Amino acid sequence: MTHEHQLKTKTSSYITAGILVMLSVLLDQWTKHLAVLHLKGQRPVILIDQVFQLCYLENRGAAFGLFQNQRVVFLVNTVIILTVILYFYGRLLGERRFLPLRICGIFICAGAAGNMIDRIRLGYVVDFFYFNLIDFPIFNVADIYVTCAVAALAVLILWYYKEEDFERIFHRRN
Repeated sequence: MTHEHQLKTKTSSYITAGILVMLSVLLDQWTKHLAVLHLKGQRPVILIDQVFQLCYLENRGAAFGLFQNQRVVFLVNTVIILTVILYFYGRLLGERRFLPLRICGIFICAGAAGNMIDRIRLGYVVDFFYFNLIDFPIFNVADIYVTCAVAALAVLILWYYKEEDFERIFHRRN
């Protein structure tokens, strides 16, 4: 593969990833907008009695109420996470084998960006999904992106990718 072809492929990969992140963030922001319009100041909407409901919450912390009102800490951490993922995304080889890692990176970025937009714009994150059966913290679409992508990433790292794959990623020249 020529250097020019590699550059085009890498550029195309970044453009595709950027579009997917933007679309995912738009979906997250749209669902939060709907939550504000239809849930704020209202009683919870019961979808499955005693199991699942839509319930508006302005979250000024992290999951389980941790780090309340630490907006600057969240923003700095988000910028660090986005930078690290962008760096590793660039290191991933264009092989189909590494597509799952790229997809995980896209969804982690989308989730982090979606919640960062809320923190910058509103000073809090809009949450609205609640599993009351297990009293799980109220969450949103961005949280789903991050949680699912991190879980998939853990599975991939532990059981799919081999040591040689990581050697190729971390020790190759750009």
